[in-house]
Amino acid sequence: METNSPSSSSAPLHKSRVRVLTISPTSPSETHKSLFSPLFFLFVCISFTTTASTYTTRGADFEPLYAKHCNDVVPKSDTHPSKWFLTSLSIQDIGFHSSYFTGGDRLFNQTRKSLDYHKALIFRPNHVARTVTDDIFSVKGTMHLQSAESLLGNSTRRSLRLGNFRGPRVPMRRGVVNFRLEGYYSESSKKLCMIGKSWSMYYAGNFEPSVVLKLNYPKWSSIYDSLITGTLESVVAKDDSNYFDPILMLAFSVKSSYEYTFVGKDRLTSFPTSVDRGESIALKNLNDSTRGLCRLLGNRLERYELVYGSDCEGVNCNPLGGNVGYLPNSLVFYGTRCTEGRKMQMLLGFSNSTADEYLRFPFVPSTTFIAEGEWDEKGNRLCSVACRILNFTESLTSALVGDCSTKLSLRFPVRLSLQNRSAVVGQIWSDKKVSDSGYFGKIGFQGLSGWVVKLLEYKYEYSVNDTLKKSCVEKRAGRGKGKKYPEEYSSDMKFDMRVSNNKGQVAWGFSSPLFVDDDGIYGRRFWDKLQQTEVPSRRKKSHSSPMNISYKLSFTRGAHFFHDIFPSKAELATEGIYDRDYGNLCMIGCRHVPSKEQKLIKKDMLDCAIKIDVHFPPLDAKNGQNVKGTIESTRNKSDPLYFDVIEFSSTSIYHNQAAASITRIDFEIVMILISNTVACAFVGWQLYFVKKHPDVLPFISIVMLIVLTLGYMIPLLFNFEAMLAPKHSQQNTFLGIGGWLEVNEVIVRVIMLVTFILQLRLLQLTWSSRQGDGSQKSLMVSERKVLCVTFPLYIAGALITCFVHLWVHTHQNSYRPFHRNLRRVANLWHLVHPQHSLWGDLKSYAGFILDSFLLPQILFNLFINSGEKALSCAFYFGTTMIRLLPHAYDLYRAHAYTWLLAFSYIYANPKTDFYSTTWNIIIPCGCLLFAATIFFQQRFGGRCILPEIFRHSTVYEQVPVISNEEL
Repeated sequence: METNSPSSSSAPLHKSRVRVLTISPTSPSETHKSLFSPLFFLFVCISFTTTASTYTTRGADFEPLYAKHCNDVVPKSDTHPSKWFLTSLSIQDIGFHSSYFTGGDRLFNQTRKSLDYHKALIFRPNHVARTVTDDIFSVKGTMHLQSAESLLGNSTRRSLRLGNFRGPRVPMRRGVVNFRLEGYYSESSKKLCMIGKSWSMYYAGNFEPSVVLKLNYPKWSSIYDSLITGTLESVVAKDDSNYFDPILMLAFSVKSSYEYTFVGKDRLTSFPTSVDRGESIALKNLNDSTRGLCRLLGNRLERYELVYGSDCEGVNCNPLGGNVGYLPNSLVFYGTRCTEGRKMQMLLGFSNSTADEYLRFPFVPSTTFIAEGEWDEKGNRLCSVACRILNFTESLTSALVGDCSTKLSLRFPVRLSLQNRSAVVGQIWSDKKVSDSGYFGKIGFQGLSGWVVKLLEYKYEYSVNDTLKKSCVEKRAGRGKGKKYPEEYSSDMKFDMRVSNNKGQVAWGFSSPLFVDDDGIYGRRFWDKLQQTEVPSRRKKSHSSPMNISYKLSFTRGAHFFHDIFPSKAELATEGIYDRDYGNLCMIGCRHVPSKEQKLIKKDMLDCAIKIDVHFPPLDAKNGQNVKGTIESTRNKSDPLYFDVIEFSSTSIYHNQAAASITRIDFEIVMILISNTVACAFVGWQLYFVKKHPDVLPFISIVMLIVLTLGYMIPLLFNFEAMLAPKHSQQNTFLGIGGWLEVNEVIVRVIMLVTFILQLRLLQLTWSSRQGDGSQKSLMVSERKVLCVTFPLYIAGALITCFVHLWVHTHQNSYRPFHRNLRRVANLWHLVHPQHSLWGDLKSYAGFILDSFLLPQILFNLFINSGEKALSCAFYFGTTMIRLLPHAYDLYRAHAYTWLLAFSYIYANPKTDFYSTTWNIIIPCGCLLFAATIFFQQRFGGRCILPEIFRHSTVYEQVPVISNEEL
């Protein structure tokens, strides 16, 4: 469903791949393409082709099952010999998605009663072919059933993995059932009969129920013939483990041909003009593809709030009657068909849910109306007639459309204001007499449709008073006038919010401007793609600062205190003054609270005694500043509507900061490419060195070479695992650099693979040089000593890392309940430096081991007191510098960028090594010390670093062996 806040695209940066300019820790994210996305896509295509070929092959039991269950419904017929013969039957005519079903509980392993408006049944025909019989067509397709448990989010992606459990063989993932079906459709009888089996991957064991689907389509095309009825039954015996209770289904027909019943010439005269008051926007060019009626409401799913009148009592209030058990608070509008630019067919649903988003229209017979409407150019309104669905209580197969006594009127008001933010308003009423059954009084509905607001020319009336202006001027104290702050129309004015009260309870929200001054809706220039023409003209206008601006603040109910502040709607309608010279935004807001005067109906009142102060940081802020603000009630504390002050802050970044972050990431990608290429060259140089001096090979530490080889092998193995199971990349999501990053990742991994092969070759040559005669035994003994020293040292370091990880996490959790300031610092720290898992800390420790890769060689030279120049200077010093560059860059990055820009890492990633100010000093000093030690050892001997008293020892020398022949 279209959200209520207007969305806008950001102005283009220097890099065209920038797509999103804000970092929100709560926003989900888009799923990025992994490095091997093309290969994975090819694999999916091959799998789909294989699946399709398997699907088109009939099972051995199709013929007998169809003859037994379907032949008396639609006789079987052979496929027409001409495969390319066009058919008169459209896939759209027999498919459906707005539907409802009952039964089949055993399919979903349900433990509680499903919510009707969360059920869904979708039938997708994917192949229709003509047969040798004129009016019979061969049909193949899939059917998807979902219950409430699936749509309510109880199933996650991790639940796709199945396990064995006791009991009947039913789906482990509740709420999802899929079937492949094949059968025949009769054009004359409008019946479809198909045989199929389940094919979902969500099943455990051998649960593959064989089913028969029977559907009855309407023979005519009108509002009275809009329903499809049918059954889905199991073809096995009741005592079989694959048996399930029959499913009865009811669906809305979306046939391409349709004849309107209640709209047309001279059929709008029955609509009274008194139901619509106020000036409305005129839709002159109804066929306009950008702002016409079909563009506004066609194929749109919108939710509007129902507004009941004060004279409404009991059943006469309820459009659904008194048997549903509740009074609906929202109207779901779904435009299913729009023709001639003025005629519409639609579905109307009445719901008691407060959710603003629906995955699909809640097609429930008891709460759904089928309607037709036509745009009245004289009254600037949409006039509609709605019909109920009847006779569904006993059996869905007997349901029909009737009782078309409900009328609906919808219009678009010209002006919006703080107290009236409804871009769409209307009324719905019954044409029956008050004494008739099913009568209900007039009910209003309204809603702020972001989609409609983007397209129409609305005007906004501000009610900012002098008191607010004076208060905003006072906020200038302590703010620098010479600094630059976001402009009124820029995307930087939108920001997410982390909201907290004085008890430390936290929730999340989002804020976006709606209208700016008198120029119109915020963000329309992005919508109309007029960045190059409209923005400069607006900047040339002599707007004075401060300027009027209106906002919408939406909150998630992530904390308990929000239920008390926003009992009806978790949002604030605000307007005020923005001073771009000082970065101050002062607003007043209105919230919806239940009215205590109305007892029998749901009636809200507006509480507009709310003050909102927002402070934007300068555009060139370098010290981690962010948007901060407060929401407070101006009422007395004794007032029942008073609430404590709410503080909020934003983690969004500015447009220029996002551009700087893109530049930084580009630079880091180049650094990775250069570092890996140079590292590969250094290993190649060492191979060239030992080729010229093969006698030095035995004096290279095998332990050192194993550490370096593992340092290249393990990332390659993890990358191969990522190819098989792609994971989400945070920086790809919020910066939109997936394609660029993936191309470079391919190059980096190829270079790493080449380096690994060269490193492996160096290890193989060194190992082979030790496999000679018995004179090499002393070298192997020294190597074992190196292993006995380094291996316990590495294990001890890993244990210390685990201990520190557990200690830090334990103490952080113990501080949070008691210290508010510590809790805020911890939350801020985790936002900038996300908590690593124990495995993540161990990976960082592995990077630390790689930093000290020269330690085994130092020990080896020490034990054998070797002065051989076993390592080339380019190899050991160059590799050392490659390991030091990330730490030097991390020091620069911490001072050159704000903490928010350090949110993503490509080069010098904290997950691959220890990075902090302390470690960035200790590690380089230690690495340079190790490199200097190797230099002196290869020049003055392995024990030159020891005091004179420890240097005396027998130096290993090769002694020529005298053979027996010489004797």
